[in-house]
Amino acid sequence: MRFHQSVAFLETDQLLELCQATDQMGYAGISISDHLFYPQELQSRYTYSPYEDGSPIWGPEADWPDSWCLISAMAALTTDLTFTTSVYIAPARDLITVAKLAGTAAFISHDRVRFGVGVGWCKEEFDATGQDFATRGPRLDDMILALRALWGSGWVEYHGSHYDVPPMQMNPCPRQPIPIYIGGHSTPAIRRAAALGDGWLGASAYTPDEAWHYLEVVQAALRAAGRADEPFVIYLALKTLPDLDLYRRLEDAGVTDLLCAPWMLTASSEGGSYRSDLDAKLAATEDFATNVIAKMGS
Repeated sequence: MRFHQSVAFLETDQLLELCQATDQMGYAGISISDHLFYPQELQSRYTYSPYEDGSPIWGPEADWPDSWCLISAMAALTTDLTFTTSVYIAPARDLITVAKLAGTAAFISHDRVRFGVGVGWCKEEFDATGQDFATRGPRLDDMILALRALWGSGWVEYHGSHYDVPPMQMNPCPRQPIPIYIGGHSTPAIRRAAALGDGWLGASAYTPDEAWHYLEVVQAALRAAGRADEPFVIYLALKTLPDLDLYRRLEDAGVTDLLCAPWMLTASSEGGSYRSDLDAKLAATEDFATNVIAKMGS
């Protein structure tokens, strides 16, 4: 099992140093979340909100650095980490921009990008970028196929249900295919992952019972898609204290990657953003590496 440190909500000015430490401590990667902005007049309901009014678990002041700027900066400072967008709201952007940004980041990082995508929930972001919110699901299906075509070398083109791209060259292009993982635990999201994805990303932190449930749902979807015997990546985050026995049982059942947030054990929550000094985050990161990652590998 590979372990990836999630850095959602953290202070942007701490991320590069935290990333360097993560690279040196045996983690497989960094998980990066995505939003464009927090609208003052938010009407959309957050899909995974625990609140009756549907508000998100973070406040307007939460940092959301651009995924591709951050990945490029982190890649320049590290050698081994992979960088997973968990998840990037691709249909809130136009196809060519997404293909260019992710392809360049993959090239600069020497193929350490893992492209996790989702349909999104915040209509205000789609409105601001001029992308149709209502068709985001079908457009993402077509975008996944289009991106694989556009990330090729030489002259590339794509002709699909929502995107029509004449022959072009888009350099630099990735040296290797960029893995595409689908995020979300709705029925359409899991079906999309099984049909089109190289893997599935859990939508939030799950209790152990929830994790087992969604693992069974994903595996059933893979069987229905005729892909039960194909390589398939499964990322999970767990709403529990570190548990080596649980991790090993999940690994045996097909979970390949675990998203973790060691800094949450020492950070305090203020208005939806997790804040603590960098030393506390580094200490928690090292403690998790010593007591979990090293022992899982032994």
